[in-house]
Amino acid sequence: MTALIVIIVLAIIFDFINGFHDAANSVATVVSSKVLTPRQAVLWAAFFNFVALFIAKYMLGGFGIADTVAKTVEPDFITFHVVIAGLVAAITWNLITWWFGIPSSSSHTLIGGFAGAGIASAGFGAVHLDTVGIIVLFIFVAPLIGIIGGNIITLITLHLAKNVKPGKADYWFKRLQLISSAMLSIGHGLNDSQKVMGIIGVTLIAATKTIPDLPHFMQTTDINTDMHIWVPVVCFTAIALGTMAGGFKIMKTMGNRITKITPLEGFCSQVAGSITLFITEKLHVPVSTTHVITGSIIGVGSVKRLAAVRWGVTKNLLVAWVITIPISAFLAAFVFWLLSFVM
Repeated sequence: MTALIVIIVLAIIFDFINGFHDAANSVATVVSSKVLTPRQAVLWAAFFNFVALFIAKYMLGGFGIADTVAKTVEPDFITFHVVIAGLVAAITWNLITWWFGIPSSSSHTLIGGFAGAGIASAGFGAVHLDTVGIIVLFIFVAPLIGIIGGNIITLITLHLAKNVKPGKADYWFKRLQLISSAMLSIGHGLNDSQKVMGIIGVTLIAATKTIPDLPHFMQTTDINTDMHIWVPVVCFTAIALGTMAGGFKIMKTMGNRITKITPLEGFCSQVAGSITLFITEKLHVPVSTTHVITGSIIGVGSVKRLAAVRWGVTKNLLVAWVITIPISAFLAAFVFWLLSFVM
């Protein structure tokens, strides 16, 4: 029972860190174009991250991404040690990348940690390779969708606003960015909050089978049908509170280091990013909000000219994306090895 409590606490900590690590994804462009101050922006994003809970439960009718994440490791190989090792590794890598201002993927950190701990426990047979394969594929597909979407939406928007005076266009697009950043925050909440839900849910399923006197409010047999409401409430609240805590190191990278952002471009990149997140939510594929919004910003910036995108920064981001899963997996394997000696 103690190990179960430890897992829930670690999961909440990870969600909180995810919130302030990824806050920049939703608000960097709205801050860089001076629509809101950084503090106003993170409060705005936090509110809509939490609103995503009600959209998932009452409009979408379930938590499909949570179910996908839960399937990363085969049910027979899920133990408390595996989950603890995965969470500790994910928290560690998230803090490292946050400290250095690297917008890596919290999602892939969690997936890599969970999978790495499973492999350390029982070999590659412990991992559901089809699920992991789809997630890895979307490391490249998700930003590509963002690039294409950002490009198309920017071209359409420029055409529609071609006869509007620049000053008036800036005035309206600054206000429209409030809507687009809210949409992106909802997409972030739908996507990222569910990942930790999946980890907690699969742990509760394992606990229901192995702990005879498990309290009723923890007993779970299926993530989509009988997960108690406290799990999504805690997860969405933690990520909202984390978003309120900021994430200003990464905000600088996402705001202007990839390409210079105007209100019109900020609006287009956020719309493209939110549409991509809504599509992947519908497909039940956990993707990186970081990857999506970075791709959208690149797509928007490339409309001006390819040279407007700082490709050196983009190359460094791509390297961080590619190494996140393997590094998290190795960290989790190491933590699992330590746990096998001390617990």
